[in-house]
Amino acid sequence: MSLMPVAEALEKLLAGVSSLETETVSLEQANNRFLAEALISTRTQPPFAASAMDGYAIRHEDLAADGTQLQVIGEAPAGHGFPGHVASGQSVRIFTGAPLPDGADTILIQENAQRSGDRITVLAPPQKGAFVRPAGLDFSSGDVLLEPPLRLDYRHLALAAAMNHAELPVIRKPKVAILATGDELVPPGTEPGPDQIIASNHIGIAALVADCGGQPVDLGISRDEPVELATHIRRAIIEDADILVTLGGASVGDHDIVQEVLGQEGMDLSFWRIAMRPGKPLMAGRLGRTKVLGLPGNPVSSMVCGLLFLKPLLQAMLGQPPAADAPKRAILGKALPENDRRQDYIRAGLSEDADGHLVATPFSRQDSSMLGLLAKSGALIIRPPHAPAQDAGTAVPVLIL
Repeated sequence: MSLMPVAEALEKLLAGVSSLETETVSLEQANNRFLAEALISTRTQPPFAASAMDGYAIRHEDLAADGTQLQVIGEAPAGHGFPGHVASGQSVRIFTGAPLPDGADTILIQENAQRSGDRITVLAPPQKGAFVRPAGLDFSSGDVLLEPPLRLDYRHLALAAAMNHAELPVIRKPKVAILATGDELVPPGTEPGPDQIIASNHIGIAALVADCGGQPVDLGISRDEPVELATHIRRAIIEDADILVTLGGASVGDHDIVQEVLGQEGMDLSFWRIAMRPGKPLMAGRLGRTKVLGLPGNPVSSMVCGLLFLKPLLQAMLGQPPAADAPKRAILGKALPENDRRQDYIRAGLSEDADGHLVATPFSRQDSSMLGLLAKSGALIIRPPHAPAQDAGTAVPVLIL
């Protein structure tokens, strides 16, 4: 099987994928969820003309000059409007958020008033309408204020609450079952044997899934044994996973049995082996309604393929456009040699030059086992197949990490 170009593989992976169904959650559960439907305000905010400051509600026509005196006829704290009418020569002590009394049209802030008993002296006359928030200043009943595609954050939730929505329609979180494979792997926090290493890929991929808005389900670590591997795979179906991510075992070695066992379980293989570095042994298919994505076992390959393939798949299921992840342009900080037939994703440090331009400096070593280098990287430099040698200072496409 020949190597498939990255763009073609991504197109095949996303073909036919659409937003998952809608569910309703409380405001308290809606943070970082994806809005499924337009949200319409059920009320006007503020619902009445209100004071924006503590002070006195007055009639502007009563202000002849500095030193004007007005009678104080009552008080209007927030939540308790003054029930009477403000007539000529009168005022009402008012607090922020309280309704503007009938007859008043302006707020004299308390710093510009001197009070003695039930009378105030105007020290600095305000403009007409000063410090009055008109009804509907923020929004009105029937306004469409939030629309998909939108990932809800603290600002949107505060607005939804002000619109008097206690529950919100959101897209269901994609459930992603994650299965690490390999006799050499043991969980973090345990003591590995002399020929074993600590499993890390499942931790990084689960975090990526959660960051993208999905629900990770840890299927554990399977040995390179067909019956055990099949048992773990069936668990993904029992869990009703939208996506099954396998980690490792998808290459061509004698112990790389993941693709074989998935085939025995009924997987329809879509593609395998991509013209990219790192990540050539990437695999994709479908097991019933569950999308299958087989990521390489090398840690950096797994993380990069997760970023390039799993993230867009989750975005598609959540109704999100991938435009935010479009490559940016940066200046190459160090020369690169001619590329071969695979598309390269080169780990690089990211900085800014004196003019504010992004500078991507590739690291000398690019071994796909080096997570420490990935953690230091600010970007991945994208090099198309057969790209010519490039000098420092050349503009290159980069994925910001």
